[in-house]
Amino acid sequence: MLQILWALFIASIAGAIGARLAGRKGLGCLGSVALGFIGALVGGWLASVLGLPLGWKAGGLPILWAIIGAALFVAVLNLLGGKR
Repeated sequence: MLQILWALFIASIAGAIGARLAGRKGLGCLGSVALGFIGALVGGWLASVLGLPLGWKAGGLPILWAIIGAALFVAVLNLLGGKR
């Protein structure tokens, strides 16, 4: 149970940082958590494609790649749908 809470916490921080880097703010807690998990998937995939190490993990999520993936995901959403 504690690991799940830790993963949710790390995902929310990574999602919030990634959104800020891409120019979006005010996603809320659930939006940040979802963005953090999506960012971890996108970032982990990108790292494997580029042959780069995942680096530090917390709660099972690669921290740096979750932030990078979240920022890239938000940037693509901004391009497709425009900023709010």
